[in-house]
Amino acid sequence: MTTLNDDSSDPVLFSAVLTPHRSLSATGFVIVMVLVGGVSFAAGIVFLMMGAWPVFGFFGLDVLLIYLAFRANYRAGTAYEEVFVRPSQLHVRKVSHKGDVSEWTLNPVWVRLEREVHEEFGIERLLLVSHGRKLPIAGFLSPDEKKSFADALSAAIGTAKSGVPRSV
Repeated sequence: MTTLNDDSSDPVLFSAVLTPHRSLSATGFVIVMVLVGGVSFAAGIVFLMMGAWPVFGFFGLDVLLIYLAFRANYRAGTAYEEVFVRPSQLHVRKVSHKGDVSEWTLNPVWVRLEREVHEEFGIERLLLVSHGRKLPIAGFLSPDEKKSFADALSAAIGTAKSGVPRSV
């Protein structure tokens, strides 16, 4: 891991913060949990009235498990990646949902963006390749988002390789 030298004389050619997509908002989560809880409670009451009182507890357990699954999903959604390119460096910073930080600083002259493409689905993986080592990036983007990101990142790397005139 290399520390980042913030050289403000180098212009930023590309900057992106990538975050996982979550399709259910906090309000939607509350609505889903109220509906699931209500249906489970109603079904549990039916079984309770039939004399099968242990089933009532299992319906509550189902609601708890669904709640925990959603919470784990939202926690995983806090992970993100930061990527930026300057003429002298390409910097990638990955922060996991646990807060673990991994950083890489690469020379854009030696970096190649590799795309693994599936004929039907599009781009499946993006890898930064330098000196025989591969760094996967943008893993949680959709294929269309990966294509857009890859095009912009490739253009920035190309600009960095061609050399950007620096202001004095």
